[in-house]
Amino acid sequence: MKAKIHVTLKPGVLDPQGEAVRHALGALGFAGVEAVRQGKYLELDLAETDRGAAEAAARAMCEKLLANTVIETFRVEIE
Repeated sequence: MKAKIHVTLKPGVLDPQGEAVRHALGALGFAGVEAVRQGKYLELDLAETDRGAAEAAARAMCEKLLANTVIETFRVEIE
């Protein structure tokens, strides 16, 4: 099964990379971009065949390594 994982900063956490992207877009002439939040996307190919077990494993991986749960949130999709 494939796990698609989206990791983003929690609301209220400063995002200097997002701010740099917003500034660069403005410098390139893309007006009207008021805010940018940057994150990361991961795809995992899992040997697990049970959907529930695959999701549980992916969530455990996020909590232990892939996301800093103090400042980030994550969303897991299983295909």
